[in-house]
Amino acid sequence: MAAITVDDVRAAHKLLSGVSRATPLEGSRYLSGLVGSPVHLKCENLQRTGSFKIRGAYVRISGLSPQEREAGVVAASAGNHAQGVALAASLLGVRSTVYMPVGAPLPKVAATREYGAEVRLHGQVVDETLAAAQEYARETGAVFIHPFDHPDIIAGQGTLGLEILEQCPEVRSIVLGIGGGGLAAGVALAVKTLRPDVKVIGVQAAGAACYPPSLEAGHPVAIESLTTMADGIKVGRPGDVPFRIVHELVDEVRTVTEDELSSALLLCLERAKQVVEPAGASPVAALLSHPETFEGPVVAVLSGGNVDPLLMQRVLRHGMAAAGRYLSLRLRLTDRPGALATLLGVLSEADANVLDVGHVRLDPRLGLTEVEVEIQVEAKGPEHCAEVSAALRAAGYYVIA
Repeated sequence: MAAITVDDVRAAHKLLSGVSRATPLEGSRYLSGLVGSPVHLKCENLQRTGSFKIRGAYVRISGLSPQEREAGVVAASAGNHAQGVALAASLLGVRSTVYMPVGAPLPKVAATREYGAEVRLHGQVVDETLAAAQEYARETGAVFIHPFDHPDIIAGQGTLGLEILEQCPEVRSIVLGIGGGGLAAGVALAVKTLRPDVKVIGVQAAGAACYPPSLEAGHPVAIESLTTMADGIKVGRPGDVPFRIVHELVDEVRTVTEDELSSALLLCLERAKQVVEPAGASPVAALLSHPETFEGPVVAVLSGGNVDPLLMQRVLRHGMAAAGRYLSLRLRLTDRPGALATLLGVLSEADANVLDVGHVRLDPRLGLTEVEVEIQVEAKGPEHCAEVSAALRAAGYYVIA
């Protein structure tokens, strides 16, 4: 494939005028305080279809020949790419078929259909879905639209880098999530060509980090285990085309834990008032993890906001627990009237709000007159959690966990 240049990104930027949105750049006082210099959030979660994917998908489909357009396009995705392809194809008058995993969140399936695609549910994992879409392309002649491994896709995603330079010319570091590498490659190509002094830092989930071993090996390496809530960057192997650009131009790739991702999502919601999916919150997770290591001003790309409400509910609980806002305890009490009321009184004095209480009476480890209580309380942070536990022990309770 021909090499991609900043002129390709500029052409994509012109093509996308009136199609994609120039998303806002919002300052974050909280993150700025942590980093010690200005931090801005590039809100691609407010983009059309809820993520940056419309940029690359539209550029890729608009470049098809009349014959290719007549044959239609096909894609495989669990969410963001599906919606980007569906809308782009609809805007260009091209028939689209999108394969999604059987377990894909219903809101994402519904949105993809509403954008005009025929949705086919196939496979339990994305690899099976991808294989089905590629087989469909071979059988029908439809053009397969890869989510990241194509120059047009990379050029389209790179328009986000041009916007950042226009909106924040003083930027010193750009932090963004990496899955297959299309966004990172496009942004790095645009930014490093025009401003080589700006650092581009990629972020992956620790449980699905294919780039660190690939960069070490000097070529794309597939990883077998993929375990993360951040499905938007849950990719087992870098794309060949973006990898070459990432290897050459991206300054660093970091990893973040699931606790850090959920804490970042919670922070985006509470402090920035932004609904962001776990993959979109990954740059914020990196900033929270090691704020002192970033040179500012910093732009963190919130790459998407298409989070399933049920996942959001679980992630928020996880994030609140990681932030010390939930405390789960198991205690042994004497099984007598008023024992639970006395325990609740101690928790009330410690200013801990009780959320749930459960009793275990049939465990053989318990004494004849003992009962085990599982209790969840709402706390105010790690220090308050420690104070609550200390108050219970001071009152004579045996705290198991």
